[in-house]
Amino acid sequence: MRALAWFRERVPIDASALRSGLNEPIPLHLRRWWWALGGTPAYLFLVQVVTGILLTFYYVPNPDHAYASVRAITEEVAFGWWIRGLHRWSSNLMIAAVILHVMRVFFTGAYRRPRELTWVTGAFLLFVVLFFGFTGYSLVYEQLSYWGATVAGNLTAAVPLVGPALGSLLRGGETISDNTLTRFFVLHIGILPTLFFLLIVVHLSFVRLHGVSDIVFRDEADRRERTFPFFPDHLLMEIGIGVALTFVLTCLTLIVPPALGEPADPLHAPAHIKPEWYFYFTFRWLKWTGLTFAVLTLGLGAFLFVAWPWVDRALARLSRGRDLSVPLGVLVFVGLIVLTLVEAAA
Repeated sequence: MRALAWFRERVPIDASALRSGLNEPIPLHLRRWWWALGGTPAYLFLVQVVTGILLTFYYVPNPDHAYASVRAITEEVAFGWWIRGLHRWSSNLMIAAVILHVMRVFFTGAYRRPRELTWVTGAFLLFVVLFFGFTGYSLVYEQLSYWGATVAGNLTAAVPLVGPALGSLLRGGETISDNTLTRFFVLHIGILPTLFFLLIVVHLSFVRLHGVSDIVFRDEADRRERTFPFFPDHLLMEIGIGVALTFVLTCLTLIVPPALGEPADPLHAPAHIKPEWYFYFTFRWLKWTGLTFAVLTLGLGAFLFVAWPWVDRALARLSRGRDLSVPLGVLVFVGLIVLTLVEAAA
């Protein structure tokens, strides 16, 4: 008891104030776990941080030793293949979860006034997560890593006006070199995690300020209570989702353990090489349209995506109040799926 009194004197936390702060009313529709995807990327990011720290103990960010260090992690370090597998699969699931969450927000119109800035921060979170994936598989320094970085450097350099400077900054020179791997390593373990954390803080602050947009289902329309408490109801659900995700990650790692391709060879471009699945659509679009047009259209698409709340408002005025967001969203989504499937089948 004396120890407890000592602790309470030095950490004077008001338990009732803490409970009231945690008991934020949560809209009833978030009892359905597939509508509560916002916390899933945060949990998977935590898995990424823990497994990433463990991997950095053995990884060597040098072109002469990077591939060998990844091979040692996979084949020699105790449980190294498992840690690497958890890192890889949590990255893939995090990207999928963010995409699904963005789709849910888009198709339910939850980006509209006053939540425009919540959407903008979420859009930038998606970009950061995709760049996380790109820099992550680039560090392996296999053929996919080297030639993927080459394509990314060429795409960046093709951006009008600032492209050459951005391409040189990304590559650490005019071509892929020792500096490229070092810069990708710094981005992956330092800059991108910091950006992700800051964006998460801002994003969640906006969510807390404006609340979660409510969705009323037919079977719940007659219910008087439209919310439920964050603590302990929603928190326990998120913990349950975390446990389920841990089980799924472990199963995926055991069933499909991390593979290792051929080491990077700057003198031999492989005949058939593809990026990770989340870049299939950009790779196929690049093949169909060419470098300059692909860069311009992808850049325009990214701008429209970030600015969509205001674009949607302008379209509503031009169409005299008709909601064009859903048909346009379906059209874009189907187009991205077609590009992805075509590239996957190629």
